[in-house]
Amino acid sequence: MARYILLSKLTDEGWKTVKSRPERIKEVNKELEAFGIKVLSQYATLGEYDFINIVEAADNKTIAKISIELGSRGTIQITTMPAIPIDEFIDFIKK
Repeated sequence: MARYILLSKLTDEGWKTVKSRPERIKEVNKELEAFGIKVLSQYATLGEYDFINIVEAADNKTIAKISIELGSRGTIQITTMPAIPIDEFIDFIKK
């Protein structure tokens, strides 16, 4: 499984949802799992992004599909970055 970092910004509509139903955040995690994506960790952040999720997924297509699915709702904007575990990165560089 590949790892990805999802950087999320809520839209005005997304903030309204979180304000009225904060548990919705965890409901989205269940939706990710239904697509075969495992949430490894999740953080609410201050600054440019509102949430950071570290997830595992089978491939880029899976991540692209969920990004389109969630983004099309109009409540969130997602920036996705593939992440390489540092030990794998070091091994790759040595080859």
